[in-house]
Amino acid sequence: MTLRPVTPGLPVTPVLPSSVTRRRTAARLGPDGSTGDGAGVTEETGFPARRTAFLHRLQARLAGFARVSKGFASQPEPRTIGLAARGRHLIAGRFLFAGTLVEAPGASPFALTAPDPAFAAEVQGFAWLDDLAAVGDAEARARAQAWARDWIGRFGRGQGTGWVPDLTGRRLLRWINHAAMLLDDDTAAGRAAFLRALTRQTVFLSRRWQAAAPGLPRFEALTGLIAAGLALEGQTARVGPAVTALAQDCAQQIGKDGGLPARNPEEVMEVFALLVWTAQALTEAGQRPPADLQAAIARIAPTLRSLRHTDGTLARFHGGGRGLEGRLDGALAASGTRAVPAAGLVMGFARLSGGRTSVIVDAAAPPDGAAAATAHASTLAFELTSGRRPLIVSCGSGVPFGADWRRAGRATASHSTLALEGFSSSRFGTARGMRDAPRDVLSDRARVTQAWLTEGAGVQSLATAHDGWAKTHGLTHARQLHLSTDGRALRGEDILGAFGPAETRRFEQVQGRSGGIRFMLRFHLHPDVQVLPDPDPTAVLLTLKSGEVWQLRHDGAADLTVEPSVYLEKGRLQPRPSRQVVLSAMMPGSAIQIDWTLAKTQDTPLAIRDVGSDNPATGA
Repeated sequence: MTLRPVTPGLPVTPVLPSSVTRRRTAARLGPDGSTGDGAGVTEETGFPARRTAFLHRLQARLAGFARVSKGFASQPEPRTIGLAARGRHLIAGRFLFAGTLVEAPGASPFALTAPDPAFAAEVQGFAWLDDLAAVGDAEARARAQAWARDWIGRFGRGQGTGWVPDLTGRRLLRWINHAAMLLDDDTAAGRAAFLRALTRQTVFLSRRWQAAAPGLPRFEALTGLIAAGLALEGQTARVGPAVTALAQDCAQQIGKDGGLPARNPEEVMEVFALLVWTAQALTEAGQRPPADLQAAIARIAPTLRSLRHTDGTLARFHGGGRGLEGRLDGALAASGTRAVPAAGLVMGFARLSGGRTSVIVDAAAPPDGAAAATAHASTLAFELTSGRRPLIVSCGSGVPFGADWRRAGRATASHSTLALEGFSSSRFGTARGMRDAPRDVLSDRARVTQAWLTEGAGVQSLATAHDGWAKTHGLTHARQLHLSTDGRALRGEDILGAFGPAETRRFEQVQGRSGGIRFMLRFHLHPDVQVLPDPDPTAVLLTLKSGEVWQLRHDGAADLTVEPSVYLEKGRLQPRPSRQVVLSAMMPGSAIQIDWTLAKTQDTPLAIRDVGSDNPATGA
């Protein structure tokens, strides 16, 4: 068995086979002024954690005394599907979970020694069944059956770390979705063992779902319980209380704008998919979904449309990724909603769109409280997609590649916005979440961050500002973006300055002590974007695979360089090397303005037939 952690570093180097190696290298795309990661701090610790773990083990064992379901009352069509490429990796014995690759051809994933709890959790959740189902051949079916039997033999009586509400709900959904594959040609003894394990997990969930954290974990637990209660004979009595609890969570956890406190677009999509599947299952069982559930679906749909780029993928902010291909479109279609993108700010994001171009901006402060544990210092960052091709991106969440990459991905330097050298716009503490985040905007103290969306003749405009460096440097960052209605040109104005007597004094103190304040305005590029020199030293050319050519030009108030970057994409063995265009300068005084434009070149056609096939996250 070979374990290969994905090791941080810039530029990204190939991962080489080795013996068991721990991650030790700190990864930084740029200084972020952080004192710690804040990762993994939302879980209970000490006595509460021990008590919760004890109650989980106790109820997992007591659930074994419940009457076993004799069969399926109904068996829904599979509602989850994964990636065939990842399924083939599993069949070949390449297990990539939580940023660590373990190569063990012929082995069961449950026979491996998990290198860390995150790896174990992904294995125990069984979401990888979707990938085997995507392959769908006899070998994939045989592996799925053998590994499910292995789990039952090792953990089916309540042992192991997988007996927690969210993982149990996730596992139940996959087992029920893919029951036909798991039970194909199975023996009577194997079928009986499968039903015993399903029943025990269902009973366990009915007694312990309350222990799941609010948000996606709670939704996974409750939707798994409802799916099992509807599918298994003799379990329907557990459906009603679970549906009531789910409706209450929909009303309490999902905001009026259809968002969640964590402001993670991909998490919203996953919750949306779970709610849509649950509503479908209830309808198919002859039950009417509760009003709060239907209202939550109606609120989320326009939000997701607002957070979706023109290529159909989601904006990558606050720990979220692009989303599994087809998941969002499938859920939106199944929801039956005809929602259009919501107007104004949605979950703290602003959307500009014109022609075949979409621009999505993080126009609010990072989430606070418990949700801050996954927050990014991305205030005022933007992403731009043209047709099917992402151009300007965020580096993304480094969670799949380990704690060091997770910390690097949260920094302002990993986003397409302005940052001071050595300081993110929000700083991460050693305790929970954010230690310091934007609190005021210029002279307006009514909101943490404000944005003004306007439409004029032939242009959409957005004005935003934040004071993330007011305490440390006396500086405020203001950004204006103007997108032409045909989507061919985006004009930006970034202002960094000390506004007000107190801010000016603070700025002068820091300026005198440090000898100067340097800032960088970053434009992270998708890995498929080719960077070409331009005869104008204040510009570069950016070529997309579709054949479109964009020119990034600035007003000459900064130095333009092209530097290494990374694209942190879920499902890959390692981060993808990429590039970034950086405009950097020293503060010449208490204020500076950088003007820039990102526009298609004149010889780029109005419409390009872009039919080339791409390989989405293949795991390669």
